[in-house]
Amino acid sequence: MFISPYVATPFKVIRQMLILAELKPGEIVYDLGSGDGRVVIMAAQEFGAKAVGVELRGDLAKRALNEVMKVNLESEIKIVQDDLFNIDVSPADIITLYLTTSANKKIKPKLESELKPGARVVSHDYAIPGWKTFKLNKFCENQNLGYPSHTIYVYKI
Repeated sequence: MFISPYVATPFKVIRQMLILAELKPGEIVYDLGSGDGRVVIMAAQEFGAKAVGVELRGDLAKRALNEVMKVNLESEIKIVQDDLFNIDVSPADIITLYLTTSANKKIKPKLESELKPGARVVSHDYAIPGWKTFKLNKFCENQNLGYPSHTIYVYKI
């Protein structure tokens, strides 16, 4: 079991992650460590995807489910409260992550063994050690900062 601190990904960053992953309508997104469900909701609402949010913490999984119900997307989104290592991710076209580098290193063998060729993995701020990026984007929410505040790594299986 791996517990990572919950830090919400800003909506502008989520949108950029899904654009860079080239998410198409009908594709399946798995958000591992889905927190309040914002990634899966945006994937379904704005991109026409099916989505699965996997969240270990019960309070966050419940919050995500409530958010999904508020926008009437229960038929498009499934929220699973479980350890991400217990979930079969083989149906995924896209995996989104906002985990630490050490957590990404631990999940790497699972992704390599379960994901189909052509699946994309998008990681916010933390690289997956040993993988070659397909796309790399330094994303600045506030242009006045003068430096990127987010890095998006896209990998292709």
